[in-house]
Amino acid sequence: MDIRTIDHLEIFTEDAQEAADRLRTGFGFTVHGRGGPDTGLTDRVSILLRQHDITLLVTEPLTTGHRAHEYLARHGEGIAVIGLAVDDAAAAFTEAVEGGAMPLEPPSTLDPEGSPVTFAAVDGFGDVEHRFTSRRHPSGPFAPGRVAERPAPAAGLLREVDHVAVCLPPGELDGAIRRYQQMFGLDQTFEEQIIVGKQAMRSKVVQSRSGGVTFTIIEPDTTRDPGQIDSFIESHGGAGVQHVAFRTEDIVTGVRSCAAQGVSFLSTPGEYYEALPGRLGPVGVPVEQLRELSILADRDYAGVMLQIFTASTHPRHTLFYELIERHGARTFGTNNIKALYEAVEREQAAAQA
Repeated sequence: MDIRTIDHLEIFTEDAQEAADRLRTGFGFTVHGRGGPDTGLTDRVSILLRQHDITLLVTEPLTTGHRAHEYLARHGEGIAVIGLAVDDAAAAFTEAVEGGAMPLEPPSTLDPEGSPVTFAAVDGFGDVEHRFTSRRHPSGPFAPGRVAERPAPAAGLLREVDHVAVCLPPGELDGAIRRYQQMFGLDQTFEEQIIVGKQAMRSKVVQSRSGGVTFTIIEPDTTRDPGQIDSFIESHGGAGVQHVAFRTEDIVTGVRSCAAQGVSFLSTPGEYYEALPGRLGPVGVPVEQLRELSILADRDYAGVMLQIFTASTHPRHTLFYELIERHGARTFGTNNIKALYEAVEREQAAAQA
């Protein structure tokens, strides 16, 4: 199986218009289409958002029969579907099921406009499904006949989905990695244990051979004190997407633009920046500018990476987003984990005060 890229992410929400407005206003996404009763979708309303190579579908259930209804009751708003772009969705579905994946939606093709799209879905982790997607014309309509689209420019500072971070209950990490290897043809590319104070976590990374799909998968280390991964799992009600990283080519402008539109980012202790020049050397952005915007920096064997995380606005304090700018770096900011966790803990403490 050759998974090329993330075709789309589908967010289940109780209010599609409100969620779409947040993404449009805060992050610069553009509404490209809508689906609902007018397009034959009697059980849901969906709003299609795009920005360069990022496609988001925001879905609100209209009936208790749509699976978003049960998902929202268990987890609240969240990323419930990860669309995987493949050359042949039907063949990928068959291969995954033969490898042990649970079939959720058999292959079906939409072709009312001469630009066929095939969807087929299997289980992923928790209540998140993976939807194989193949398109004759990659730049064609998202779901012809189901989502009515209108032309819109591919503007904005966010370019693509860099990676998806997944939290799993303790003891599930190794099994999940084997599933991704056996059922989806992904390769493990990285592994580490991260210790932050009295808490710790295990993390492994799997990636498609194309390099276009990357999952960072994390489980808590139960030999240490409970920490933020434990809190996520408890609040979310099991495994789920913790955050999505959007790659940008200009993180400074991206942070300024998003912040001006009301997006809140996690702050970073000033001491972090005092040590930065000695730890990394020049990173391409003046340290004072990084400090002003709370942008984190790291360096690995391949280059430099700049990143920042949003504060979670989720009622359960679960899902959040990341902006990331890469200059050759291929890892995920291991040296920044401690700073991130300290920032999240301050946010949670403030929310409970």
